[in-house]
Amino acid sequence: NIYYFKEKNSINIIEGKELGKIINIVRDLINEPACIITPEKLAEEAEKLGKEFGFETEILDEKEAEKLGMKAFLAVGRASVNRPKVIVMRYKGDPKSEKRIGLVGKGLTYDTGGLSLKPTSSMLDMKTDMGGAATVIGTMCALGKMKIKKNVTAVIAACENAIGSNAYRPGDIIESMNGKTIEITNTDAEGRLTLADALTYIIRKENIDEVIDTATLTGAIMVALGDNVTGVFSNSDENYKKLEIAGKYWGEKYWQMPIFEEYRDIIKSDVADLKNSAGRLAGSITAAKFLEEFVEGKPWMHLDIAGTAFSEKNGKYFKKGATGQVVRTLYSYIKG
Repeated sequence: NIYYFKEKNSINIIEGKELGKIINIVRDLINEPACIITPEKLAEEAEKLGKEFGFETEILDEKEAEKLGMKAFLAVGRASVNRPKVIVMRYKGDPKSEKRIGLVGKGLTYDTGGLSLKPTSSMLDMKTDMGGAATVIGTMCALGKMKIKKNVTAVIAACENAIGSNAYRPGDIIESMNGKTIEITNTDAEGRLTLADALTYIIRKENIDEVIDTATLTGAIMVALGDNVTGVFSNSDENYKKLEIAGKYWGEKYWQMPIFEEYRDIIKSDVADLKNSAGRLAGSITAAKFLEEFVEGKPWMHLDIAGTAFSEKNGKYFKKGATGQVVRTLYSYIKG
């Protein structure tokens, strides 16, 4: 898709063309089956794209993740034959600046639901559960391609949520990198566990100033907003407004969801600091409220792209399958 806008600081036709090419990379990553895009393969693709588009890539294996204390993330991935990887990407477009923007993408290359097993019909499209990871990879490619003068670090905690004799269980209490304990009430609420440790890592180890996570996190967001609007949860109304404006350049729609403090009561646990799932009531909100526990006061936005990352039918600007939505919005938001 090629777009041209005449407004000041808008997207030009060259950017539109190049971003269109990058969107196709993102779509291909999401559309590939999980037997091809494993955590290791996703890490390899990030490394290859980093060399092509001009950003650094560092891959941490599970032993390194264990040393860092990423126990929530590792619990999700421990039953799979395809071992977890932490993918760290760094783009340094403005060496003179100390400011860094952080991106975190959900990287579940396949999700069975774990011991809280999904039905077959719900598993068919679970190759798309790394849509958030592909989105941040695409954003890093776009920033590098257009040589945007900003510093951005992205983190993906990539793994598979599988079943096996050593799978994590409902009723388990697990630790997280930031020290909070989590009661597992549903192993199919796994994405927020991986994101919790990824958020802690990017805040504590990469020293970012603000963070945006993007994830195919909840079916509940689709119940609320359908499949054409991305739900956004944020502790910064100012940043949300900037995101919404950035999305309008591309016809990508966003809606700010409530994240009132009262919702925290729903995720309180009797036996741990938090529980990972509070059931159907306000499902997308309680998932976001869970993530907020790990942002340590940093300006933060959570984009739940469960409805918008993949389409069951041809759209106006994309075919059936992965859509590549959000990449262009994030690019425009970061560019400023």
